[in-house]
Amino acid sequence: MRGKTYFLLLVFLAAFSIGCGNMRAEVPQYGKALDFTLEDINGDEVRLSDYSGKVIILNFFATWCPPCRAEMPDFNRIQEEYKNNVKIIAVNVGRETLSKVRGFVADNNLTFTIAMDDGTVGDLYGPIRGIPVTVIIDKDFNIARRYVGMRTKEVFVKDIEESLKK
Repeated sequence: MRGKTYFLLLVFLAAFSIGCGNMRAEVPQYGKALDFTLEDINGDEVRLSDYSGKVIILNFFATWCPPCRAEMPDFNRIQEEYKNNVKIIAVNVGRETLSKVRGFVADNNLTFTIAMDDGTVGDLYGPIRGIPVTVIIDKDFNIARRYVGMRTKEVFVKDIEESLKK
């Protein structure tokens, strides 16, 4: 019984650290970021290219995904610390209702932009088969890094600092 318990614990920890869904998510090759326009949860237009000149953290998430939820406080801190140089846009790809996502944002006091995927953006940067997926876009609107699975604030800060030095 003890061996089975350890095995199940290892499986859970691996799934949590990798992300929700199939870890073989495909995202675009490095190069220019792909522009899009979505509505945020307040009905305002969000156009990715409007933030060219800043480091953009583009995160694909769902409210039901534990690793996605775990990253959100770090994104809040990053947005506050780097508000003049960084734009965080989280795109809900969980096919959830707007009211559910708004509730999640309110419950977690999220201060960065949250948009709802209309079915096109996940396809531009995917298909997104596992979440979270985070794409780091540098000041020149190039894809600098991409991650499938949860990362810590320190990883994103390192990427931001590298991009700001260029």
